[in-house]
Amino acid sequence: MAIAAIEAGGTKFICALFDEGGREQIRVRIETGDPSRTLEEVRTFFLENSTHDPVSSVGIGSFGPINVDPDSEDYGRILQTPKTAWIGVNLRTAIQSVLAVPVSVETDVNVAALAESEAAGEAVQSLVYVTVGTGIGVGIAIEGRLLPLRRHPEIGHIRPRRSPGEQAAFAGACPYHGDCLEGVAAGPAMRARWGQSAETLPPDHEAWDLEADYLAQGVATLMLSFSPDRLVLGGGVMEQQGMFERIRDEAHRLLGGYLEYVSDRAVLDRIVVPPSLGGDAGIRGAYLIGRQLDRSR
Repeated sequence: MAIAAIEAGGTKFICALFDEGGREQIRVRIETGDPSRTLEEVRTFFLENSTHDPVSSVGIGSFGPINVDPDSEDYGRILQTPKTAWIGVNLRTAIQSVLAVPVSVETDVNVAALAESEAAGEAVQSLVYVTVGTGIGVGIAIEGRLLPLRRHPEIGHIRPRRSPGEQAAFAGACPYHGDCLEGVAAGPAMRARWGQSAETLPPDHEAWDLEADYLAQGVATLMLSFSPDRLVLGGGVMEQQGMFERIRDEAHRLLGGYLEYVSDRAVLDRIVVPPSLGGDAGIRGAYLIGRQLDRSR
């Protein structure tokens, strides 16, 4: 039997099949577009590739907000996302109606946290995963398990203080809150502020100091809230050279020596890190929640 995994993102869906030993067999990338077309491509991929090794369960790590309460009638339904065409789409029922197997749904950042926690091993008891891309999401894993919450936290929408270097006229890009963390530091916010995407901004552009300021505020808040053994920063924005050093330096300054275990700046080099699984954390995490579902039956 195979376990199907779906990483449902704002720009792409990654679909994969894993064998019972956790080895990935095949995957495909599908661009996120119209819900009907996108989901039809997803269903076609699994139907065409699971004929010899039937699927026993499915794990989905999705962009949000999304209903992750298994006891809810709307479990798996996408809520008030900025991707308005997807509001109300139920990913769980869309997949379950075709494959006729149990489906587990979590946020994309939660499954990434789960995968990074598994990869880190027992030495890392608490792990916070932050993705900075189309949006800003946060997932938390404690001793290899996600926090047992009926609703996922929306830490990406906390309100940072506005940076002294900020453009006064920039109100923020979040359609719900304006200048929340996502509204000033996610990819769309950078495009709205500078008139070009983050990938095209040169390394010496002033945008990166401003970005580091806001993300360091987020890191400091998470350190104070959860005191994690590891804080992973992923997503496209974090691929810019030099961002980790800037964020660690500023977060250390903001913490002001209050947290004794990170009073030494060098400790943050071991705690605030890029994903060990690279871009595979999401799809690996989707497999893990599918495997948990399979084993619970």
